[in-house]
Amino acid sequence: MSSDVSATQDKRSLHYIVRSGLAGGVAGCLAKTVVAPLDRVKILFQASNPDFQKYAGTWSGAFRAGSDIYKSSGARGLFQGHSVTLLRIFPYAAIKYMAYDQVHHYLMPTRDKETNFRRFSAGSISGLISVLFTYPLEVFRVRLAFHTKFPEQSNHSLLRSFKQIYHEQATDSRPSGLTPNTNYYFKQYPILKFYRGFSATLIGMIPYAGVSFLSWGYLRARFLPPPKEGKIKSTPVADLTTGAVSGAMAQTASYPFEVIRRRMQVGGITQPNRWLQWGETVHAIWASSGWRGFYVGLSIGYLKVIPMTAVSFAVWQSGKRFLGVIV
Repeated sequence: MSSDVSATQDKRSLHYIVRSGLAGGVAGCLAKTVVAPLDRVKILFQASNPDFQKYAGTWSGAFRAGSDIYKSSGARGLFQGHSVTLLRIFPYAAIKYMAYDQVHHYLMPTRDKETNFRRFSAGSISGLISVLFTYPLEVFRVRLAFHTKFPEQSNHSLLRSFKQIYHEQATDSRPSGLTPNTNYYFKQYPILKFYRGFSATLIGMIPYAGVSFLSWGYLRARFLPPPKEGKIKSTPVADLTTGAVSGAMAQTASYPFEVIRRRMQVGGITQPNRWLQWGETVHAIWASSGWRGFYVGLSIGYLKVIPMTAVSFAVWQSGKRFLGVIV
């Protein structure tokens, strides 16, 4: 019995790693399911879908857009692309929370070693690791959510999206001669086609995951009761509250990068013969909408991220308790 207890306390043990990852994966799936309709509408706003631009920019516009989708496609329209979301989010959340536990233990093995910079670093590193392994599924999800027709009508299944992305070609706006153009890399490394917007994602993940886990760690250390026997005693209500605040702060810090990423991810649909560059995408957003263009859909972003992170953190912690992992 004592060996089992010591295994749960050792964050480096396989027992702890597997259960932490399992709890994280389930937490991510539940959290995403709660906000799936809002996520669908937010993607349509961020990617400037022409059918829904009239609704963007206001709180009520998000609900009117959702109502429009429901009237034309029913409840399934609000969850279009959600099956791909779940395929992506389970490994993404599992890897993220599992990596965070490990990096946190390495950087901050004891409470006296905890600093805001180390909390931020642990969150950023875990976010980067998770997105590296799951990004192609994110591109599939965004492509499916971008289409506004009912799935059977538009016939945009996961397999069809895979084939469409794989066979896409692109021309590079840079002059040829000194360096190979984009199509050269596409032909040599077809997997690159599934990483549209990846650079924006990596840059945006640093503030998002960093601020999220920084806020989570700081709020728990600041407001929860003093630890007993090296453990912080928390409750589901406390986990929900700290998770909600952490999500709001992370969303604010990283939102412009998310808008840029969405535009680049759907580039194969809006401009199938072009590979959108980072600078080109930023310029296009600024030219069309100014600085406000980088915050389009932010209101619905708050509506989505605050409950999503609250549920995610709370279920992760509850899952670890349920699975016998000592927190």
